[in-house]
Amino acid sequence: MRKSNFALRLQPSLLEEARAMAEAEGVALNQLINVAVAEKMSALRAASYFNARAGRADVPAALDILKRAGRGKPPIAGDELAISSS
Repeated sequence: MRKSNFALRLQPSLLEEARAMAEAEGVALNQLINVAVAEKMSALRAASYFNARAGRADVPAALDILKRAGRGKPPIAGDELAISSS
């Protein structure tokens, strides 16, 4: 794996918090920052993917399918909802 250096300028309070978090997690600050960036990129990719999928959705067709769900099929054992005690 190719590694590269990048000068990252963080606000002192954020750097202090990141150092404390890395220490609490038992990892190097560099590793903590790498994981945080990877997690953020993954979340952004997932949001982009779902937005693209939603853009291709045929809402009327999906609602039509939901209207027909279960029609002509009586409930069977195990279909009951659990009674909540709250």
